Amino acid sequence: MNKISRILTVVVTCLVVGYFSGIVTKSSIEIWYPTLVKPSFNPPNWIFAPVWSMLYIMMGVAAGLVWNRIDFDKENVKKALIFFAIQLALNGLWSYLFFGLKNPMLAGIEMVLLWLMIFETYAKFGKINTIASYLFIPYLLWVSFAFVLNASIWWLNR
Repeated sequence: MNKISRILTVVVTCLVVGYFSGIVTKSSIEIWYPTLVKPSFNPPNWIFAPVWSMLYIMMGVAAGLVWNRIDFDKENVKKALIFFAIQLALNGLWSYLFFGLKNPMLAGIEMVLLWLMIFETYAKFGKINTIASYLFIPYLLWVSFAFVLNASIWWLNR
């Protein structure tokens, strides 16, 4: 597989995870989510789809750049991509916990683990490809904000 194919494969994989996360959230966003008390800094609903789409693309490009180093540092690349896969699975799980189960507390607890896996992926990517780690910074910042938002929603609706 060539370099571009690897990047595209991971980008598409990330977007597919995002798509299925969107399916889980759709009915809850229309029915349940509007009934929740939200903090004043809660962004409008329309902002989430473009932000997540961009983050998924950046994540995929980052993972593809790391994958492209497989011939030079096989062991570290494999470890980094395992962490990437774990954080991507946790990313999808959050949507199910928050919107599917309608459980902001459980989603918030899971988000702590998600953040730690994102940070570890960022650190492992940085040892292999600096640009890949830089592409993870907006994701780390967004998930940090999302954690504060998640915790605030839980607190306001407990």
